[in-house]
Amino acid sequence: MIARRRQVALALTVLLAAGAACQAQHREAAGRPAPAATRAFTLVASGDVLPHSSIIDRARFDAGGAGYDFRPMFSGIKPVVSRADLALCHMETVFGANGDYSGYPTFKSPPEVAQALAATGYDGCSTASNHSLDDGSYGILRTLDALDRAGVRHAGTARTEAEARTVTVLHAGGARVAHLAYSYDTNGFALPQGEPWAVNLINQNRIVADARAARKAGADVVVVSLHWGTEWQDDPDQQQLALAQQLTASRTGGRPDIDLILGTHAHIPQAYEKVNGTWVVYGMGDQIAGEMYNHQGVQDPRGNESSIARFTFAPPARPGSRWKVTRAEFVPQQFDVDAGRAVDLNQALKQGAEVRGVRDRIRDVVLSRGAAKDGLVMGE
Repeated sequence: MIARRRQVALALTVLLAAGAACQAQHREAAGRPAPAATRAFTLVASGDVLPHSSIIDRARFDAGGAGYDFRPMFSGIKPVVSRADLALCHMETVFGANGDYSGYPTFKSPPEVAQALAATGYDGCSTASNHSLDDGSYGILRTLDALDRAGVRHAGTARTEAEARTVTVLHAGGARVAHLAYSYDTNGFALPQGEPWAVNLINQNRIVADARAARKAGADVVVVSLHWGTEWQDDPDQQQLALAQQLTASRTGGRPDIDLILGTHAHIPQAYEKVNGTWVVYGMGDQIAGEMYNHQGVQDPRGNESSIARFTFAPPARPGSRWKVTRAEFVPQQFDVDAGRAVDLNQALKQGAEVRGVRDRIRDVVLSRGAAKDGLVMGE
């Protein structure tokens, strides 16, 4: 049984850039029991959880026709996730209720997804995406309520203005890790009237201000999740490249304001790259999704391929200095739409599965911007 994070509220405050600067609460979630001394920690992150109708049907089948069970879908990658000190997912869709569930184009997923994320070992999820307003404010409310019940932290959407001003902080290896999340758009859905804070939208100045506020309030590591990029494009687009340069160049007192950028949205794996000394994952791909069709209407297997990012952070030599990434890894995975299971491709190869071509394609894309020279390796 995976030890879940204990929730701890601290009386810390930060200033966030939600419109005019304002006072905000800084809440922390303790990770697996914190050690007596500061130590290195591993952080894993994975791509979009996107339950199409076929995924919902599969979860109902796996539950024996009574309710929905998404846990078997994640079982193949549970060892990678659960062994990490801190694990982050991307919950792209909102949750429905009382059987009112749907897939593309406006998603409403069963809330049992949250239970599966917790059982797999995820500690938190980014929730800002182009589908965050598929069911308006009610979708956000149900989603965050379900994640709270499951003990999974969240960042990127909010039920109240006070929550929108709250930085999500988790403990790992003695470090306080702030998780911030933003989306490029909400598919044309306007932000709810009177609730401009419901979904964090990408804005360079705001992201930097939020990161600095989190750091000022005591965050040792700042992780930013960005739902961005061009769907079905292997290469990061110009917006991704420009924003990555701008965000990683931002410093306060010589120390980078952001320590890691995690990208989602493109549906397919994209490259990892070290930019201005900071690791950027342009896109991890879809972790859980039904059959994916590209812009030409053709089923594209890349839409069921992804990588799990894994970074090892070491404590600084001097208090107040940067926690440094001492090991950078990626684990290639695929969602088997026939079996309804996420597959760790390296483990599948060891078991004799014919997946070398898929694994190597993911590897080639991940390394396509020269990350190997900066130490990125394929992990087990």
